[in-house]
Amino acid sequence: MATKYEVVVVIVPFPAQGHLNQLLHFSSLISSYKNIQVHYVGTKIHTRQAKIRAHGLLNPNSSNNIIHFHEFSTPSFPSPPPNPNSNIKFPSHLQPSFESSYHLRSPVASLLRSLSSISRRVVVVHDSLMAYVVQDFTSLPNVESYNFHSVSAFTIFLFLWESMGKPFPIEAEILDNLPSLQGCFTSEFMDFMASQRKYSKYDSGNIYNTSRVIEGKFMNLLEKEPIKRNKTQWAIGPFNPVKIISNNNLSIGQYQRHKCLSWLDKQSPKSIIFISFGTTTSLKDEQIKELCIGLEKSGIKFIWALRDADKGDIFSGELRKIELPKGYEERIIVQNKGIIVRDWAPQLEILGHLSIGAFMSHCGWNSCAESLSLGVPIIAWPMHSDQPRNSILITKFLKVGINILHNWERSINEVVKSNIIEHVIVTLMLNNIEGNEIRRRAAELGAAIRRSVVEGGVTRKELESFIAHITR
Repeated sequence: MATKYEVVVVIVPFPAQGHLNQLLHFSSLISSYKNIQVHYVGTKIHTRQAKIRAHGLLNPNSSNNIIHFHEFSTPSFPSPPPNPNSNIKFPSHLQPSFESSYHLRSPVASLLRSLSSISRRVVVVHDSLMAYVVQDFTSLPNVESYNFHSVSAFTIFLFLWESMGKPFPIEAEILDNLPSLQGCFTSEFMDFMASQRKYSKYDSGNIYNTSRVIEGKFMNLLEKEPIKRNKTQWAIGPFNPVKIISNNNLSIGQYQRHKCLSWLDKQSPKSIIFISFGTTTSLKDEQIKELCIGLEKSGIKFIWALRDADKGDIFSGELRKIELPKGYEERIIVQNKGIIVRDWAPQLEILGHLSIGAFMSHCGWNSCAESLSLGVPIIAWPMHSDQPRNSILITKFLKVGINILHNWERSINEVVKSNIIEHVIVTLMLNNIEGNEIRRRAAELGAAIRRSVVEGGVTRKELESFIAHITR
């Protein structure tokens, strides 16, 4: 039977926003190639979540960018609210949602069988935490699978190197003051990660949302045996768009510009700090108060995406409104010192705006990749997971940010005081030698990353290599 598409790519993301978003952008990249059909697979809740938060960056009307979305039903699961006062900041309340992903195995296997029967080749790209779900690809002769790592090459290399018993020596500088994994994960999530690894041995290669411009040194380490395990490694990020339309009043597709962008239009270039701690962190009330004081004392204008951590089902129930000190929000608005965004903030468009001078971030890799590609320096404030080690990559090796925490292990349960917050903001944003150097390096790295993704660039060549491989 003749088919329209010779090669079909099936994308299977992990059900957490940073993972959903990275692979949605990757889907968009792949779908821009002719004669490759792309399918994006998830639960009803999480596929809907990914689409609704894309904020128009994927144009559903573009004939060159068609993605087929699959919204599979899974058993309902209890979704406890996030606990800002938990001993560790890892989102343990999402664990039932993570484990519900196991139920995707059967519908994904059915989809692969169906696509296999009408395609020359089916290519599965699965999040490293979804290896269990795609395991049945091995029973189909024309299906192959690739493992996507949602974290930095630096972080995944260290994780693999340590778990393999440090199979070869590395530079002492890499290990100097390296944060441990203490407080990064719950034991339940560590077990979940371990349960996935045995199903990855049949993958044909590994994909990273990074560039050799950013992490060439650590990609080289990942390509050493026994880390490599004889599998090809592709660094084809950043997946996110690196040219953002933000300073105009046009809508993208059916998307209307967020109101916060109009406020940014009125501000001076590089004068605003953007604050966002991602979708899996809930700050203690005491920490929010200290942050408010530190921001105000710094005198720097800001835009703050202030939301509670995601629940397992973001569409169910009310979102807890985080309270600020009495009169604070009204005062900063009247004085034109900043704005608070309590709905979903269009992070890429904010970071791509000319008025943004720095990003105070939890250092989730999705946020890091976006900020780096747009040349925005980072105030690194890690909370859990891969974030402490990502912050070291940003501040120590790339030198494009400042770490607000001097010692991860001592800082896990501490409230960061307003004077420290104020000092770090002022250091980065005002004209001094240290801040100027960080901003300069961030701008230079951003320009290098943007050059790498266009025709002839190192990342574009690597993407073309992957496309040539799967269409061989």
